[in-house]
Amino acid sequence: MGAAAATAPGWPRRRRLTRRRIAGGAVPYLLVIPVVLVMGAILGYPIYNLVRLSLQRYGLLELIQHHGTYIGLHNFGSVLHDPVFWHTLVRTLIFTAANVTLTMGIGTLFALLLVRVSTWVKVLLTVGLVLVWSIPPVVAVQVWNWMTNSQNGVLNYVLTELHVGNFFQHNWFVTPFSQLAMVTTLVVWGALPFVAISVYAALSQVSRDLIEAAEIDGARGWRIFKDVTMPVIAPILLILTSLSILWDFGVFTQPFLLIGQGHVVPSNYLMGIYLYEEGYVRTDFGRGAAISILMLVMVALMSVVYVRRMLRVGDER
Repeated sequence: MGAAAATAPGWPRRRRLTRRRIAGGAVPYLLVIPVVLVMGAILGYPIYNLVRLSLQRYGLLELIQHHGTYIGLHNFGSVLHDPVFWHTLVRTLIFTAANVTLTMGIGTLFALLLVRVSTWVKVLLTVGLVLVWSIPPVVAVQVWNWMTNSQNGVLNYVLTELHVGNFFQHNWFVTPFSQLAMVTTLVVWGALPFVAISVYAALSQVSRDLIEAAEIDGARGWRIFKDVTMPVIAPILLILTSLSILWDFGVFTQPFLLIGQGHVVPSNYLMGIYLYEEGYVRTDFGRGAAISILMLVMVALMSVVYVRRMLRVGDER
């Protein structure tokens, strides 16, 4: 009895501490709820409509009538049994991997260059990067068309004058591979400023004392970057890689305008163009919705790997 009486007054205090701990732990979730509700309203309803549309036969007639015919998973089955879809998917994955690798590699090298140059050169290069980033894709496509024009393009002229080869009236869009290669140069050129400036900002967080300590210990070049710099900038590299995957996998404007609608054929389809051709050109909006959902799932699966690695890096730090 005495022991019970002695411990009894501790129960209300322990209860108060538990409630306070629960309330403190709930604060982050309460702060996130408004964001979740807003994102759910902005994204949830369109995705719901997209899923509903993908389960219907919804062509031009149904569009006029504002009413589709429910056909279940037929649209998904027709897409997954279409050889063009699988060829386009493989081509897009290779295209995305090439673009992301080039963008991240060149962007990181450019950021490392910004760290080493003088202040006025750094300002000049940064202004140039910002100007490149600010150019709309449609304008950039027109610049690329002018540069690669087979009749009077500056690229053919410069390469010929430098004795790289005879590029007189050379057509850079004669094969699907060369067409997508030109699109790759345009996409990488447009994405480079964002990556370079973001990585440069991350590099500014690397302690100079750590680098000097590594140099004193005999580390050089690549070893310093791998053991000192890389752990600091790894989170931003993972974020940039995830964003690049999202942008490059679904890219549409640059390949469609640069290749030209008259020259777009199944052999140079990317997923964005395939979606446009199936959904809008053929006015099969239900099939187009099914392709959109499949693209959304594939992008989510590709991104989850980088998101998990980013969270793991954050926990380690």
